[in-house]
Amino acid sequence: MPAMRTSARPATSRSVVVVLACVGILAAITTIAQRYGFSTLALDRSAARSWLDGTGLYTYREPVSHLGTALPPPAALLLAPAAFLPLPVAGWLLALAGVAALALALIALAGPVAWRHGRRPWPLVLAAGALALTLEPIRAVLGLGTLDLLVFGLITADLVALRRSKASAGLGIGLATALSVSSLFFVGYLLVTRQRRAALTALGTSAAAALVIVLVAPRETAAWFSEVLWRIDRSGPVDAIGNQSLAGVLARLYLASSTPVLLWLSFGMLVLAVGMIRARAAHAEGDEVAAFTLVGLTAAIIGPVSGTHELPWVLPAMIVLADVATAQRISGRRRTALAVTAGLTYLLFVLAPMWSLTGAFAVNSYALALILLVNTLPIRDS
Repeated sequence: MPAMRTSARPATSRSVVVVLACVGILAAITTIAQRYGFSTLALDRSAARSWLDGTGLYTYREPVSHLGTALPPPAALLLAPAAFLPLPVAGWLLALAGVAALALALIALAGPVAWRHGRRPWPLVLAAGALALTLEPIRAVLGLGTLDLLVFGLITADLVALRRSKASAGLGIGLATALSVSSLFFVGYLLVTRQRRAALTALGTSAAAALVIVLVAPRETAAWFSEVLWRIDRSGPVDAIGNQSLAGVLARLYLASSTPVLLWLSFGMLVLAVGMIRARAAHAEGDEVAAFTLVGLTAAIIGPVSGTHELPWVLPAMIVLADVATAQRISGRRRTALAVTAGLTYLLFVLAPMWSLTGAFAVNSYALALILLVNTLPIRDS
């Protein structure tokens, strides 16, 4: 009888932890939704309703901001059911899907770190999840109502597939590319690292999604590829504080509504070269997490408009920093430096100083952090 009570105790403890985690997630989403109001989803939902009514997806303009949707046609098709739901219901469903994708991604990203340090993965995954919900990029995804965590989850699924040499590797990146153009950088990474089978799978999946959307919505697809895709400001004003890309930094420094294109392209190519070279080096060392993280950070910094909701790759960057900081093989001084860097990075992405402070460093703080991470993120030995 005592043995039965002992064996039942861990199960009870796990149940309590699961219940507390669910309550915490619901409380976090409630708080975040009140702050952000699912505003991006409201715009995309109205554009989808305009599309379904026959007016057009990309002809819709929000009455106050005069902004239109920047969703690719496959992403608009995925969100089309939201047009028939009340905004709070659609927002909550999308937020819960995002949390599920985040949880699965953290199992893949933080779980192996726990095993490597001789720890059980679940406490670390739960702790990482709790900390993740406090980060501005994660808060923004859940609160604005965007697909970025789903895209993040699809790409992370391919990271796991590549780690296990699965034949399906590339499928997640292909679907992510259909939903978000910036995911195309991961296809480039697969080609640079000569993972050709996965690259072909990704390209084939993306092409299949494009073919389906051509058949379903030929007019919207033509408008996307002929006009919307090539507009630098399709996601919003380039000089807006929320744009933490290199293009946004240059536009604000030049006090212009658009970015100096030649300068942006020049610096962008330099950052792209550094990011891909370091990602290839990480792949060669067997650190696929660092490699994918470097590609994600590079894509965010060189895109024309990268809102805070498009920066989920700072999360695995912090995991890599914390992992290296707790490694036994490094010197005490380097361990301290990495721990401080991880802590400061976390605080920066929690506090989001661009919303409350002025000055070039505060306003461009996320962009500067991305550039530093692309150049200095540690690469772990396999």
